[in-house]
Amino acid sequence: MANETAPAPAPEPLPLDGITVVAVEQAVSAPFATRQLADLGARVIKVERPDGGDFARAYDTAAHGLASHFVWANRGKESIALDLKDPRGREVLHGLLAGADVFVQNLAQGAAARLGLDSAALCARYPRLVAVDVSGYGPEGPYAHKRAYDMLVQCEAGLVSVTGTPEQPVKAGIPAADIAAAMYAFSGVLAALLRRGVTGRGGRVEVSMLDALAEWMGHPLHHTMHGGEQPVRTGLAHAVIAPYDAYATADGDRVLLSVQNDREWRRLAQQVLEQPELAEDPAYATNAARTGNRAKTDAVVAEALGRLGSDEAIGRLEAAGIACARLNSVAQLAGHPQLAARDRWREVGSPAGPLRALLPPIGLPGGAAPHMGAVPALGEHTESLLRALGMADAQISELRRDGVIG
Repeated sequence: MANETAPAPAPEPLPLDGITVVAVEQAVSAPFATRQLADLGARVIKVERPDGGDFARAYDTAAHGLASHFVWANRGKESIALDLKDPRGREVLHGLLAGADVFVQNLAQGAAARLGLDSAALCARYPRLVAVDVSGYGPEGPYAHKRAYDMLVQCEAGLVSVTGTPEQPVKAGIPAADIAAAMYAFSGVLAALLRRGVTGRGGRVEVSMLDALAEWMGHPLHHTMHGGEQPVRTGLAHAVIAPYDAYATADGDRVLLSVQNDREWRRLAQQVLEQPELAEDPAYATNAARTGNRAKTDAVVAEALGRLGSDEAIGRLEAAGIACARLNSVAQLAGHPQLAARDRWREVGSPAGPLRALLPPIGLPGGAAPHMGAVPALGEHTESLLRALGMADAQISELRRDGVIG
């Protein structure tokens, strides 16, 4: 008999298939955490205020009339518009929590506790629930009730002090504190679900933006604590390696290169700078010498690259085995050839129509495709969720009339 080709194995399910997450969330930190869970297959029910919903919906209108922050952090979720200050709204929420695996909230400090939605109260009521509190500065201490927006926490965590030029500190161009907290909340949920698989019990997860970003500040923090000196701001240059900076090319672009050791410097001098005598020159031959003579080192490299177009500069650097990169704009990132070659773009639905979105960074080869559902309209799933809880049309109409749902 002829050999028959075995059928391809069915893809493995997404790892969070069957997990339900309920989130009372706003802005970036909690929504970005729960979006990671949705990408991995969890059902995420986003609870929003009836009067406008998550305030990040109104940050801008750049994404075809929708807010770019909201589009980025909220795809693949169901939205229910619910007034949690009304006891009937909280009753609906508890109906959702009774069947949930995870609860995430990032309300202002103390607000969740006033509503009975802090992690301690919920874990006592629902022993299998993983309950996550995301805050700015943590539940206690002198900063507990301080307002905590991303840029404020960047300042408190010292990130701004090490970012920028010698003359001017600057914030990170992305919400670094929000993203740091989001990713620790995401990994905290995964860890707590693993523990629940062993113990049968959920439990509390606490993440603060300051704690998360302080951890990310580990290198300058340890450098300062143990070395006694804060790293200086160096713009695009590296504080302790030279040359490691961006240099202008003849066509007006900028190319960043990094020489990690003295062997690479010799190759750079010989093959790119075309000044082989600099390979052994005591003023440049070691990294200590080059950083001590940073201005002269940069001037030599800048002069050589300034005579080349960016493509030629990149070609020479790569041929010499020197790490390099183009100093791309955000628009160039959107058209990056590596992302295109690896088929990293998809389209997701939204109230404004299809929108481009990147695949999640976590790849699971052999598994089902990531869940990249639509960005929800405010309250889009309110009625379907209430009906799933057994609520009759008359009850839904009453709640809508009284403004409890939207």
